[in-house]
Amino acid sequence: MKIMIGGVVHETNTFSNVPSTLDLFQRWEWDHKETILDRNRRVRNYLGGMIDRAEETGIELLPTFSTFAYPAGTITKETYLRMKNELLDAIRDAGPADAICLSLHGAGVAEEVDDLEGDLLAAVRALVGYEIPLVVTLDLHANMTDQMVKEADALLGVHLYPHVDCYERGMEAIDVARKMVEENCKPTMHLTRLPLIIPTSATHHSPTKEINEACWAWEKKEGVIDCALFHGFPYTDIPELGVAILAVTDNDSELAKKVSEDVARQVWEKRDDFALIMPTPAEGIELALQTEGMPVVINETSDNPGGGTPGDGTYLLRAMLDAKLKDACFGFIYDPEVVQLAHQAGVGATIEVQLGGKTDHLHGEPISATAYVKCLTDGKFIATTPMGQGGRVDYGNSVRLQIDGVDVVVCSVKSQVLDEQIFQIHGIDVTQYKIVALKSSTHFRAAFEPISAKVITVDSPGLTTLNFRFFQYERANRPIYPIDQVSDPFKEILTRK
Repeated sequence: MKIMIGGVVHETNTFSNVPSTLDLFQRWEWDHKETILDRNRRVRNYLGGMIDRAEETGIELLPTFSTFAYPAGTITKETYLRMKNELLDAIRDAGPADAICLSLHGAGVAEEVDDLEGDLLAAVRALVGYEIPLVVTLDLHANMTDQMVKEADALLGVHLYPHVDCYERGMEAIDVARKMVEENCKPTMHLTRLPLIIPTSATHHSPTKEINEACWAWEKKEGVIDCALFHGFPYTDIPELGVAILAVTDNDSELAKKVSEDVARQVWEKRDDFALIMPTPAEGIELALQTEGMPVVINETSDNPGGGTPGDGTYLLRAMLDAKLKDACFGFIYDPEVVQLAHQAGVGATIEVQLGGKTDHLHGEPISATAYVKCLTDGKFIATTPMGQGGRVDYGNSVRLQIDGVDVVVCSVKSQVLDEQIFQIHGIDVTQYKIVALKSSTHFRAAFEPISAKVITVDSPGLTTLNFRFFQYERANRPIYPIDQVSDPFKEILTRK
């Protein structure tokens, strides 16, 4: 059996003023053919799961094209057309296959294309037809559309946030494709969308935990292949924004509808339980200082580069300096200008910096400070987090600065912090600090919760704030809860398609 694999992954924050351009994708991942296998083999991500499952079961892989860029603003028209053509050309050149497995995201938006994934899948179908199985993995922050459901045979969403089960979803994609070819499996999907947006919700916390358990209970029933809660990506202002539940059965449309709508009812009943009100940075620091044990991790959810923010916000770091902390570290802030200045000055130098706040004024003004250059690195390491473990990471030239009593890591490439490696390569043992501050919403928990005394999430103005009323939603279908009141939900919501 031969299966093509490939991927186009982007989570688009349409409120960002930083467009996602071709150079951004090529800087992160722009792979063809065997390079896809070399980058992802034995790595805990979607493609890694596909590759390892195929190779262990004797399936021949035909790698095509794979690209990824860190979340940012809307993808430019030229960039999307280039990615689309690269994938189609690679599929055409790979020759005949028995099935296709693609790693997509579900929240991609390009200029003139609100539903990147639906458009891309339609283009693939126009090329290969509808006879060949097409199985797709998606992020749980996908804004699900009818077009995606129409074009794919099976859409398999990651269940966990942090996304520590991407690898398993990749393996499942290969398994479903194989069963379609060899065992006459006929995936049948039903999508139920809700006029609801929810904040970033860790799946080991309530109420998402209970919703996942309901999905898994259905998956144990005969004929049910998959049931997934798609949280949606609330920072994408498109018509089909919101939470959705997708059920996949083996050739049973009525069962798929029953499963999807049952879980949707449970989500709607718990809609108010998703609300999160978090302390300000100053309040979070005070709570941390009152907490027994160490380290206490403070995550700045409002400037989460993993959701398309600049990564150079200064609200939390400024609050740490104002609090005159002496046993704290911050990792990391994105500022290539400061990194370059530090590398030119060298270890042991004292430099004057305007740190952060360079992308916009929303996430805080630059911090004027005198900083001691403690350590310089190339920003490269191997990920140890359960999410993407084994992957090669490159944040570019980086520096550890000491500003008053706070150790501050500054990097040349923006990213949320997923594990402690970015601290370790700069000589920082996070277990020896009272306060460890970082930029992320939830993914960091996979690595940091097991080693922390407590996690405190802080919120402030930013493109991933938990306060949705901060945003002007101009294109999303309204009404949508909790911004609007939604009446007669079960009659109106569960029939809305």
